[in-house]
Amino acid sequence: MLLAALAGYACGGGPVVPAVAPPTSAPPGSYDVVIEGGRIVDGTGNAWYPGDVGIRGDRIVAITLPGRLMDAPAELRIDATGKVVSPGFIDIQSHSRSSFLGGGDGRVVSKVTMGVTTEIMGESTTNAPSSPAMLQAAGDAAGVTQFATFGMWMEAMERHGASVNFGSFIGASTLRVLGMGERMGPAGSPERREMQRAVRQSMEEGAFGVASALIYPPGSFATTDELISVNAAASPYGGIYITHLRSEADRLLEAIDEAIEIGTQAGVPVEIYHLKAAGTRNWPKAELAAAKIDSARAAGVDVQANMYPYTAGSTGLTACLPPSASADGRLYRNLADPAARAEMRREIESPTEEWENLCELAGPEGTLLLGLGRPSNRRFAGRYLADIARERGQDWIGTVFDLVLDEQQEISTIFFLMSEENVRMQIALPWMKFGTDAGGRDPDAPGGLAHPRAYGTFTRVLGRYVRDEGVTDLEDAVRKMSSAVATRLRLEDRGLLREGYFADVLVFDPVAVGDPSTYEEPHQVSTGMEYVFVNGVAILSAGQHTGAMPGRPLRGPGWTGAEMRP
Repeated sequence: MLLAALAGYACGGGPVVPAVAPPTSAPPGSYDVVIEGGRIVDGTGNAWYPGDVGIRGDRIVAITLPGRLMDAPAELRIDATGKVVSPGFIDIQSHSRSSFLGGGDGRVVSKVTMGVTTEIMGESTTNAPSSPAMLQAAGDAAGVTQFATFGMWMEAMERHGASVNFGSFIGASTLRVLGMGERMGPAGSPERREMQRAVRQSMEEGAFGVASALIYPPGSFATTDELISVNAAASPYGGIYITHLRSEADRLLEAIDEAIEIGTQAGVPVEIYHLKAAGTRNWPKAELAAAKIDSARAAGVDVQANMYPYTAGSTGLTACLPPSASADGRLYRNLADPAARAEMRREIESPTEEWENLCELAGPEGTLLLGLGRPSNRRFAGRYLADIARERGQDWIGTVFDLVLDEQQEISTIFFLMSEENVRMQIALPWMKFGTDAGGRDPDAPGGLAHPRAYGTFTRVLGRYVRDEGVTDLEDAVRKMSSAVATRLRLEDRGLLREGYFADVLVFDPVAVGDPSTYEEPHQVSTGMEYVFVNGVAILSAGQHTGAMPGRPLRGPGWTGAEMRP
């Protein structure tokens, strides 16, 4: 059974031989960790090969033929017979910012148990840079969770401590607020110059580029020209433009064109967050979107994408309201104003601007509410909008208005939007990568419901789509989870099992790996992940989080500081 399951991971299912033979002898001396007899999937996409791995300090110092480290002194020796040894996974779309500051404990348990060793943040909003007005508005959070500069934010997370490595893009919505506040309308020259200044400083302090989310205000207020100018400031530093497209539904193809135009005009590569075709009527566009990206790449445009392996997305219930309702920070006042509310209803029922209503795309029967905080509303958590509206004797629009106003928050919501066939198609694409689009969670202190992607993104790919369905092979899946992201972000000495690289290393059981987390019962950690090392330190041992905090800040190629080493 075990051998058959392992054989199923190989390309074509036939005999597998190493594409590149590992070293035949080990450096002298003792090791902190020796991992013996595993099947090494090194992150290159090459076929697995048997071997031993030796770790000393924060580096991989030996990869040998099996048995060569048998007699070497080691503080910890792991028998990986029948197990896979691979590089740690890099989550290119993390929302774990709160875990690494303030009251967060830095352990990100749900991420570690699915093999994540590095989290990259930044979609839409970041904790820096901030103007004096933004810091004043942050109040007591200024200097604690909100910072004047990108570098100060990175330093604060480093002081706090994290189990995993971490880095970030600059949030384009944060830049927009820095330059324009919450106002609608195009940014003028002075405002753009201020945003560009902040981009240059942030790139020199380690940002990977600019990250937009163009369906959420105030980011949705940015024009194409504004985004070109902001990204042009990141170009000399090797920045990347990574984007939640302006449309993932009716105007998906046009939105991809816009992203490509921004990257081409600004001189930066383009990465698309969670590529999808949302809404039943748009499912046929998924293959057209993939073909458009293939065509652009064939023409020499550096555009790639990432995804999560689920048919539902998650964001705030406010994504069902017109962006104009949030202009100037007036959303809750507008919801309390009968005239403004009537205008919002007219816009929802007969849209006059280019925005996509996720409640309409998913339907109220496919809109699952999670994050309700007021005691009077908690009975609605884990229930669908259609059901809640029936109980309240309202239509779904009035229900959304009342709940958002009552809660005075976005209300975390799951929207069922995509097709399983498109998920499988996208996983196999050669330029695809994976991201959770979620923050790390602790199943012992869950704090409400969550999307299962917070617990199972990477192990779902390995278990369901590699082992069980054969959508792609193990070697290519691991490449997409590790070296493909490291190469994209120009992370040095990470993303591969290679001598001299940082020891971000996994040991997992290919038969047991899986994602028990569900929409109904999300707070269940992944199975099959046995050991996770970050910079040579075990943060998961025999499947249990050790509490260790060896994570380090990772910075983009424009960083002007010296590399920090222990």
